[in-house]
Amino acid sequence: MTLQIGIGPNTRKSVYFDATLADGVASFSVYNHMLIPAHFGNPQAEYDSLMTGVSMWDVAAQRQIEISGPDARALIQYLTTRDMGKTSIGQGRYVPICDHAGTLINDPVLLMLAENRYWLSIADSDIGLWASAIAAERGLDVKVHEPDVSPLAIQGPKAEALVAELFGDWIKDLAYFGFKQTDLQGIPLILSRSGWSKQGGFELYLQDGSRGSELWAIVKEAGAAYGIRPGAPNDLERIESGLVSYGADGRIQVNPCNPFEISLGKLVDLDRPDDFVGKAALQKIKAEGVKRRRVGYVISGAPLESFEHSLPVQTSDGQIVGLLSEAIHSPRFEGNIGVGMIAAEISDDAADLEVMLDHTPRRVTIRALPFK
Repeated sequence: MTLQIGIGPNTRKSVYFDATLADGVASFSVYNHMLIPAHFGNPQAEYDSLMTGVSMWDVAAQRQIEISGPDARALIQYLTTRDMGKTSIGQGRYVPICDHAGTLINDPVLLMLAENRYWLSIADSDIGLWASAIAAERGLDVKVHEPDVSPLAIQGPKAEALVAELFGDWIKDLAYFGFKQTDLQGIPLILSRSGWSKQGGFELYLQDGSRGSELWAIVKEAGAAYGIRPGAPNDLERIESGLVSYGADGRIQVNPCNPFEISLGKLVDLDRPDDFVGKAALQKIKAEGVKRRRVGYVISGAPLESFEHSLPVQTSDGQIVGLLSEAIHSPRFEGNIGVGMIAAEISDDAADLEVMLDHTPRRVTIRALPFK
């Protein structure tokens, strides 16, 4: 009997869905209640393309929450841990969002489109509901909604050359997280120097969902000369690079964490004079001392073929002192590597740590992120 998973109306399809099917997508995941490609049948080749060439990703599930209106800036300032006072139009910011207990509930990229219009490019949680509730509770004059916007990522060391060919050399002057309203053969989009990899690249925020397959085809055709191939946000590269993944590394339902624990403490502006959601709790957490820190792990033994998420890290006598959030075998680093949390009092050279995999203990050692 073949296992089948039904796709119902609660799981939306991307505007690039048909294009990814035609290009051989082999596996989907679900992100923000949407299908997102997981891989196209050859994860190693997709990794190689990202590391040495150029890859294109359907990341439409990276939904946008638009906040606009007279009080939009005030709401953004109150929602986020960073001081947005000096942010300018055309500039992006990585902005942790916490609840009132100081627990991280999303880590979006903010795009300032106009003085009173912003997008939050969100990770996997319903932050639009949160923003709407906070706005209503504070009596702010804003509109919070999800616009017709679907990002397409172009990532890898050859991404800049390809994007310059598509849009012009002006793209080379874009700062990281910088963006500009433009179009591609009449297709309206915002072009941003951004993306969920450390290999460099751009994101095309398509603003007309009816033209998803058309945009995909244009990028694919132009990218052929650069050896472009379809792929997806790459778990191996993200672990090697130490990128934070809200949801995989921690979410409010499983392994709730604060920004200090998950290595986003530098994005918490406790010295700003105004209040923001979670400020008092975060001040207390910092004053009392952070209890855990985010680290890399090396896991002994045979190459991992699969991994059960969120496994306890313990000492040889069974004391749980950490968490292995995600792990994978890295040919580049010739071993099994992962990311997770460790108790603050455990030293980096601790020699008696282990994790149970398939009912067998494996020794783990702590490494700094990113892996080198």
